Amino acid sequence: MSKGVRCVRSIFRPGLFKHKVAVVTGGATGIGKAVAEELLHLGCSVTIASRNEENLKGAANELQSRLTNQEGCPRILYTPCNIRSEEQVKNLISRTLENHGRLDFLVNNGGGQFLSKADGISLKGWNAVVETNLTGTFLMCKEAYIQGMKEHGGSIVNIIMENVRGFPMAAHSGAARAGVENLTRSLAVEWAQSGVRVNAVTPGSIYSATAAKNYAVNIFDLVRPRLAAKRTGTPQEVSSAVCFLLSPGASYVSGTTLFVDAASRLHPGLMFEVPGKP
Repeated sequence: MSKGVRCVRSIFRPGLFKHKVAVVTGGATGIGKAVAEELLHLGCSVTIASRNEENLKGAANELQSRLTNQEGCPRILYTPCNIRSEEQVKNLISRTLENHGRLDFLVNNGGGQFLSKADGISLKGWNAVVETNLTGTFLMCKEAYIQGMKEHGGSIVNIIMENVRGFPMAAHSGAARAGVENLTRSLAVEWAQSGVRVNAVTPGSIYSATAAKNYAVNIFDLVRPRLAAKRTGTPQEVSSAVCFLLSPGASYVSGTTLFVDAASRLHPGLMFEVPGKP
């Protein structure tokens, strides 16, 4: 067990990320919270961010309760941030540097979408999803690089979405996430000489209570029989993939996409049934 941290399941050795600092967007719930929890267990101080300050405060208090006040113990901080706002993104990174003195890792997990046939998506709805998932990720990467990684190196992991066959019923999000995957490759090349690695993790269908609440129907019950493994994944299964890409074990890995989907992208059939004509 790493110094001052209660046991959390992880395949990595305790203290792997001691004295490192990470920012995790969408860090109050689901995958983001699982990533923050594992990073803390591995000795990394973490700033979690999202738009919902109440959720952030609750998550930070919960994670803090698993830490002690021993010297050298990692710290958990939270900062409300709308990643669509360049000013708020700049503030998030600068606050992290002020409090922790450095920035080693960025995990872009903030995002979201709603289910709709493409012809039912308004321009406002389209822009909201694209700006959150694509523009927000770009702003976070850019600011983390300029303020914290350009001179000292670092590692960025972008959480996207399995959309090898497109994403019917969420065309706005599928388009944005495909853009993030290409952005990942582009930045990996541009920033390689600065010692910055940029990779993507593509989860399949990952169950969390928060995700389940975001939809009017129980999409996980609908999706599960269509999955190759006939089960949904867990946020912790995604977190371990993220931590690998951040770790020294992936020091020569950049510009790649790691799928965490139990081969569902290779399995015939779409995740959602596309409604026919009325």
